[in-house]
Amino acid sequence: MTPTESTSGRRYGKRVRGRTTLAVLLGVAALLAAGCADATPESTANKSGTAFTPVAQDENSGIVVWVDATRQPAVDAYKKAHPDAKIEVVTYSGGAGGSTDLQTKIKLFDRTGKGWPDVAWPGIQDPSWATTGKTPYAAPISDLLPKGTLDKYATGAHDLCTVNGKVYCLRNDLAQNMLWYNKKLMDKFGYAVPTTWEEWSELGLKVAKEHPGYLVGEIGSAGSVNTYFWGSRCPMSSVTDDKKLTVDMHDPKCTRMATMLDDLLAAGALGKVNKFDTGFVKDQASKVLMMPGSSWFGKVLFQNTYKIPDGQIAAAKPLKFADDDKIYTGAGGGGMWFVSSHSKNLKLATDFVQWVTQDPAYTASADTYPAYKPAAEGWLTAQQSSGYFAGDIAPALTSAADSIWTGWKQSTAFSQEKIYGEVVIPAITKGETITSQLDKWETEITNRAKSLGYQVED
Repeated sequence: MTPTESTSGRRYGKRVRGRTTLAVLLGVAALLAAGCADATPESTANKSGTAFTPVAQDENSGIVVWVDATRQPAVDAYKKAHPDAKIEVVTYSGGAGGSTDLQTKIKLFDRTGKGWPDVAWPGIQDPSWATTGKTPYAAPISDLLPKGTLDKYATGAHDLCTVNGKVYCLRNDLAQNMLWYNKKLMDKFGYAVPTTWEEWSELGLKVAKEHPGYLVGEIGSAGSVNTYFWGSRCPMSSVTDDKKLTVDMHDPKCTRMATMLDDLLAAGALGKVNKFDTGFVKDQASKVLMMPGSSWFGKVLFQNTYKIPDGQIAAAKPLKFADDDKIYTGAGGGGMWFVSSHSKNLKLATDFVQWVTQDPAYTASADTYPAYKPAAEGWLTAQQSSGYFAGDIAPALTSAADSIWTGWKQSTAFSQEKIYGEVVIPAITKGETITSQLDKWETEITNRAKSLGYQVED
């Protein structure tokens, strides 16, 4: 997938009525399908634990697959490999740019009793409603796959769509965060690659003095909250029970990151505007010395967007706080597939989602890191053989994939990215500190959560 920056993805092909194509930053924002909108969760969670009972099956029937335009090639590839498969594809927003299209349409289909897509590519908030209710839209994929299949996906990959021990999605890819850096520049300046957040911050302050204008990161895009505050294990989005949420922006794990970022902002070592902004790409991309961020940054950001020449960009393991017992990191995206509980051809629907997440030839050419571990090995081999990177990136990406902190619940019914974009980004643009916004930030998260039925604890 599936980065989650605030720019939305490339959209083309057959459309759901009322949606428009977004054609900006085709090679970048195309991946950004994790939505920023607030989805209204169902009031009754699926807690029965009863076995899934499919509707009457007809293996001769076709399936309808809803995807964003970025996933259209996945459907095309499957159809080419399975020419007899009957598949109709509908292109829709996929949850990008704050869309709640899928939830809105499913509610309509629930009322009319027909129309549900057999397979859907959802937004990151969609599990909050699609796995709940008397008859959840999403079928429990764990009931449909051969035993042991899910064990071959990255550890914790399905936490965001697991309810009462059942898994309701199949993860397509991860977007684990690590440290990207320009090896040519680091060698030129005589700097060692940091391994801790403290070393990174110290080096950033040094860079600001010795090489003004060079950057060690960027916090002006909505997805930055996932890089820095998720990686710091800030409890701004910790689900403790079905509808209970912990929000404490003054926890030391929040304030330590806010203070660190404030110091680097004041020194001029962090970018304040979205890293995909035209001005940033034109004026600052060549001065990015380091950039904590997602696994897709290497190809999508540095190679395709910034046009950094071959042999300069390298990857290091995620940064660790000195006092933490081990490395923890966040993720800037990562997509999934739903199979509909209403599908009349679960065999074909399930085969489709398995193939597009597992097929070695198809997944090796993807822009993003596959969640299926055997496919990830092939993807890493393909990345390395491209000759673009300065050194082997596999150890960094593999380490990061196993280090994503599971205490941060991505699939709450509201978007942390949206709130960060509404509260923090305008403040830093005006020269205010992140620390000064913590009270306002916590209040906004709390109010948003309560309005959607969460019981908020601090």
